[in-house]
Amino acid sequence: MNIAIVGCGFVFDIYMRTISAHPELKIRGVYDLKTDRSAKVSAYYGFDVYPSYEALLADPEVTIVVNLTNIGSHFEVTRQALEAGKHVYSEKPLTKSVDESRILFELAEQRGLRLYAAPCNIFSDSVRTIFKAVEDGAIGRPLLVYAELDDNPIHLMEFEKVRSPTGAPWPLEEEIHEGCTYEHLGYHLVWICGLLGPAVSVTAFSSELIENKMDGLPPRVGTPDFSVACLQFANGASARITCSVVAPRDHRMRVIGDAGEVIADSYRQYRSPVFLERYSKGSLSARKFQTLRAHPTLARLFGIGGRRQTLVRNWKSEAVEKDQQMRSSFRQRMIEWVRRREVYAQDKLIGIAEMARDLDSGKQPYASPEFIMHVNELTLLVQGAGPEGTAVRPTTSFTPLGPIPGSESAVKNYRSETRPRLFERLLTG
Repeated sequence: MNIAIVGCGFVFDIYMRTISAHPELKIRGVYDLKTDRSAKVSAYYGFDVYPSYEALLADPEVTIVVNLTNIGSHFEVTRQALEAGKHVYSEKPLTKSVDESRILFELAEQRGLRLYAAPCNIFSDSVRTIFKAVEDGAIGRPLLVYAELDDNPIHLMEFEKVRSPTGAPWPLEEEIHEGCTYEHLGYHLVWICGLLGPAVSVTAFSSELIENKMDGLPPRVGTPDFSVACLQFANGASARITCSVVAPRDHRMRVIGDAGEVIADSYRQYRSPVFLERYSKGSLSARKFQTLRAHPTLARLFGIGGRRQTLVRNWKSEAVEKDQQMRSSFRQRMIEWVRRREVYAQDKLIGIAEMARDLDSGKQPYASPEFIMHVNELTLLVQGAGPEGTAVRPTTSFTPLGPIPGSESAVKNYRSETRPRLFERLLTG
């Protein structure tokens, strides 16, 4: 399917990391207001450059416009594309207000068009595995989610020195002005809401804690760099999500049921190891021992943390299993290998690939417009909570999504993988 991309900044190159895994997506061309950026992208990847956004929208061969512009431009860029009769895939957050999001979805419906939005990590193998384990009853009834999104102290990481393969600077100033909640909270909200359904109440707090994050900016910019949200869901479950650029990196995902828990290390690693623990008196009692808490490998002999599970695969799992760049030197391939194995491995194109597949088949999107608006509203509520905090009921809702489509090799029943360990049985008695 033919796509065109508007916005050639840092995130563009992250999307391109898995381009070779998606031969079904044909990039007709790119456009950026900064002509030097589109020129560098063209020189590096060989893509055609449109002379203007109007020229991009006028291309009759383009089916999907991919909006990778900055957050403040999302609404207008997407609106123009829909007005021009193009389907749109937008980076997160979709807009900066629920009203703007509603306008876009109403426009798409009027024109018979599709509007999809990032993030797409709900399609990752690790999230699919978490969903399948819960669906199989491996942890009993899901009651509570703990989700961490601490992304390192932003003022210590020297992000101003980071460049993408095409030379785009890491957007430090925008990240500071928009804040980590706008930028990151959606990564957890999509899988949590996908698993538990719509939230019916939000209690949240956000604050700016770090001064002097970047030379040239005021000591404080008025945007939170820390937020915490407690969500109550229509199905009776609860979740707590913490988001910051204050604390050291922690991206854990933890779903706790009345009979066990399922855990993954990171939303940003699409094949992150997933561990399943079925609670027992033995494993719960063993947690009292300081030595076991200090030695996770030893603790697993007593059932603490559970067993590592075989991941559910999907039709694009290979996108993050090997180098999928269009071009890379031996050094770049080695760096990519380490990154995929140890740091993170995302396939940001999977959302667009799923969209293209839906369009080809005529299927409705898994992530419905109502779902996207709900995630958008929750993000806005947490971002705007402020140091005084807030307790509100969202105005949006959606029909629960159900199992994630497109999973392969999902015949395994995770409930059968919860046999107690030897020492766990001894403690249980």
